[in-house]
Amino acid sequence: MADVGLARRASLKARGPGALLDLEPSGSLFFLIAGEPSGDLLGALLMRALRAAEPSARFCGVGGEAMAEEGLASLFAMSDIAVMGLAPVLRRLPLLIQRIEETARAVLAAAPDVLVLIDAPDFTHRVAQRVRRARPQLPIIDYVAPTVWAWRPWRARAMRTHIDEALAVLPFEPAAFRRLGGPPCAYVGHPLVDRLAELTPSAEEETRREASPPLLLVLPGSRRAEVARLMPVFGEALAILARRFSFEVVLPVVPQVEADIHAALASWPIRPRLATQAEKYTEFRRARAALAVSGVVTLELALAGTPMVVAYKVAAVEALLKFLVRVDSFALPNLVLGERIAPEFLQEQATPQALAAALAPLLGGGAEREAQRRGLERARALVLSAGPSPSAAAAARVLAHLRVAPR
Repeated sequence: MADVGLARRASLKARGPGALLDLEPSGSLFFLIAGEPSGDLLGALLMRALRAAEPSARFCGVGGEAMAEEGLASLFAMSDIAVMGLAPVLRRLPLLIQRIEETARAVLAAAPDVLVLIDAPDFTHRVAQRVRRARPQLPIIDYVAPTVWAWRPWRARAMRTHIDEALAVLPFEPAAFRRLGGPPCAYVGHPLVDRLAELTPSAEEETRREASPPLLLVLPGSRRAEVARLMPVFGEALAILARRFSFEVVLPVVPQVEADIHAALASWPIRPRLATQAEKYTEFRRARAALAVSGVVTLELALAGTPMVVAYKVAAVEALLKFLVRVDSFALPNLVLGERIAPEFLQEQATPQALAAALAPLLGGGAEREAQRRGLERARALVLSAGPSPSAAAAARVLAHLRVAPR
């Protein structure tokens, strides 16, 4: 299917945006725009769910290999717009502007029934603004809702001009959108819910959690900057813990930072067992506790019921921008519950001594560990509250806009 998708993309490029209309005219037409790899995966799952609900559904737009395998002939290579950071964006600015205009023209030429933006708001929302001015009656859905609750909150109200509904992947986000005056927002579930079976411990794995020596997960991140800032601190924290406890350490490694991990381990007093990404969830289900970088991994740990201590460090220049951040907490389980059940340490607070002190009661057991485990159970229930399939829930919201009267 990937080869077919690439061939169709090449054909489209040769024939221009009007070729988007050269599709079977029987079913509803959905124009999807994904701007990064994670959005490509979400888009592929959404396409599958839309086709399950409406077998005659047709698709066009912008996506990557995952969406190509579902039959999307992308208007151009998604890598053209998959850029992050100020410097890379500035270097590619002329191409990005060209792609925004090209995509908006393609939407108008295709005349879809619904336009779905998938993440990458700095690109997709600019397309949506142009489309809304030219065709105000076209329903425009934003999947995933931007993190307006944490960063640049004024975006929520601005979205009302060009977004009909935002689809949230965190259960507290609809309330945040209401509070900030944004467009309607519905919680459809986090993509991790699709991997719930992989994250749920068996009875045997729960028994290993309570056995001795306890298993401690160390998760320093998947970006080189994260690894560079956190690995020395994590190593010192483990050295402090080792004076009080006997424990095993497992460190799952992502390929892009494997060399950095090996270099940092040269100064560690404790040698962890390294695990591959294929083995990662097995270790999540068996671990007594985890020392983790902030990010989606903390939600994975919550769904696995693994108590955690969370840390994060950013560059000095980024730290100067902290006044723009509107949340008191940065660990996802804490944000989901609206209370700090997992200890978290940011910047200068993330010292080896503080991390070791917070980890000790989680490794040793007792009231603090049990309190966090109960909190993680509540967080898991909230994450699962949208149902067993986030993609199906998102598809249902998209299809609902087909039945809404024109604007």
